[in-house]
Amino acid sequence: MQAQTIIVMLKENEIFDLIRRERERQVKGIELIASENFVSEQVLQAMGSVLTNKYAEGYPGKRYYGGCEVVDLVEDVARERLKKLYNAEWVNVQPHSGAQANMAVFMACLQAGDKFLGLNLSHGGHLSHGSPVNFSGLMFHALEYNVREDTGRVDYDQLEQVARAERPKLIIAGASAYSREWDYARIRRVADEIGAIFMVDMAHPAGLIAAGLLENPLKHAHIVTSTTHKTLRGPRGGVILLGKDFPNPWGKTTPKGEVKMMSALLDSAVFPGTQGGPLEHVIAAKAVAFGEALTAGFKDYQHQVQRNAAVMAQAFMDKGYKIISGGTDNHSMLVDLRTKYPDLTGKVAEKALVAADITTNKNMVPFDSRSAFQTSGLRFGTPAITTRGLKEDKMPWIVELIDEVLQNPESETNINKVRAEVNREMLQHELFAW
Repeated sequence: MQAQTIIVMLKENEIFDLIRRERERQVKGIELIASENFVSEQVLQAMGSVLTNKYAEGYPGKRYYGGCEVVDLVEDVARERLKKLYNAEWVNVQPHSGAQANMAVFMACLQAGDKFLGLNLSHGGHLSHGSPVNFSGLMFHALEYNVREDTGRVDYDQLEQVARAERPKLIIAGASAYSREWDYARIRRVADEIGAIFMVDMAHPAGLIAAGLLENPLKHAHIVTSTTHKTLRGPRGGVILLGKDFPNPWGKTTPKGEVKMMSALLDSAVFPGTQGGPLEHVIAAKAVAFGEALTAGFKDYQHQVQRNAAVMAQAFMDKGYKIISGGTDNHSMLVDLRTKYPDLTGKVAEKALVAADITTNKNMVPFDSRSAFQTSGLRFGTPAITTRGLKEDKMPWIVELIDEVLQNPESETNINKVRAEVNREMLQHELFAW
């Protein structure tokens, strides 16, 4: 008698209908959330592969489960491609997110209650860089530096003053809403002076860095973390990297020995310290994205992301909006609505724009007069619309549509008019070929 595979059959309608609706939303709208992008068909295929069935606690060659011969090779490919992409000596591709990559660094480098220094969250910093409701602020003593009110740029003088006075064990560079290049070398100098470890969270500009359009922080930082989505255009996930010329935070020994010491600490902090089994289907999708990022076409794409952002920022300023820091060096910009619409909150603006199929997010601006639940700003980014094929000529058009909505955010007639125009244009830019 022939054996048959037993499969529980369920005619799933509800979830696949919701997936269809989300696909339609993505296809017809203008996506301007700076941390979002659209992955390639190959990345989606890898994410939805049979690799999701395999449990593989541990690392290639050192697993706690049998049958890992193939996923070991998958993870090795991901690691080698990532090392080549950033000229790294060592990487870990297992973190499920950027926040978990950051948590692993904290666990490897700090003891509970230790001081660390990061960018003020209300000035553009990230949740995992010291929020009082995040592990970083709950388990450790978070200190902060700000941006300057007159320039909107990082106040490096203040950073140095706080570092020298408080002597934190870790200094973090990186942000979720900051549009300028970082002076990594200056931060490294003060870290060396006080004996701190210097970490860079490059999650937002990672794609631009990979393309050589912004400075590679591995030249200066002891440790670099990143997400794999955003500008890098991969699946949602995180990574940790160490440079080839590893800057030694403990003393003068051989660079190779220091890399081995720190990599062992970080590996242990990821697994078993903060995670169990890695998501091998996601790691496969990361490997695909890293391969795509090593192509010449990816650099052309990042150039376009950067050009689109510069033109969009200028179009906002031409309309009378204030861009924090007066422009952008990367893919994003932070708009202070108060200069043009002082009574309009980011919350109301976001809701109106989403209704018009223009997706963005409310965001606090430095020295905001409103709470994080209301905000006075909006954050915009160009990675996703650049993936859709939009170029510089469409940036003023997008800003014009945004301004039309914000002039009268309560008008359903106006919102419907803008939404129809958005849908007509975006249906001309193919997103999914399957």
